[in-house]
Amino acid sequence: MAQHIGIVACSAEGASLCYRTLCAEAEAVMGPHAHPEISLHSQSLADYVDCIGRNDWQGVGEIMLSSAKKLASIGAQFLICPDNTIHQALPLIESRSPIPWLHIAEVVAQEAATRGFHRLGITGTRWLAESNVYPEKLAAAGLGYLRPTEEESAEMNRVIMEELVPGNFQPEAVDFFHKVIRRMKAEGCDAVVLGCTEIPLIMNDNNSPLPTLDSTRLLARAALKWAVEGSNPVPSLHPLQSKSR
Repeated sequence: MAQHIGIVACSAEGASLCYRTLCAEAEAVMGPHAHPEISLHSQSLADYVDCIGRNDWQGVGEIMLSSAKKLASIGAQFLICPDNTIHQALPLIESRSPIPWLHIAEVVAQEAATRGFHRLGITGTRWLAESNVYPEKLAAAGLGYLRPTEEESAEMNRVIMEELVPGNFQPEAVDFFHKVIRRMKAEGCDAVVLGCTEIPLIMNDNNSPLPTLDSTRLLARAALKWAVEGSNPVPSLHPLQSKSR
């Protein structure tokens, strides 16, 4: 039997895309209409945003841990979180988690290395762009990276939080991300991390100047592999010297 997947949700759009991907892509592996048992628990997004706004990452972690415990209590065997930003808090509570987690940035780093990319542009919220969530995991896989500028990060954060998270998709947002990714390409990036789980709702390989690494769908596919095969599909990574600019 496939293992029971627990989804620690944060924002609705990203969690929904992850869930839909799990169900839709499982058929190719498990047969018509089949997918692993999946449970999703969501605390109020407002609670997360309140903690993040106060730079209280321990508080963010405690909210995640609360969901983790509830999911474990109903039989989930491992956890995924389709939200890149709050992965900053995962190291603070992971040792107290009742079941293991699959780290979204490790999944993306493994995919990038497998596909032969060398330097990745990072997109996402301002909090993610300023964090070490991706730099640490990319460097551990021997990959370089480029962060958005302060101006890009501020506008990216506004678009994500005010438009994408509420499900309000505007053509101007596509134009903005296209411009940012084009700048990253000009500075030597050969792929871009869609490091907010809502960004894949407006950006993909068809409209991006660079090949995209869709963190939401990659996480779902890795979770499906774990559920079917029974073990974490991402090898342990160890931090190496950073290759940032």
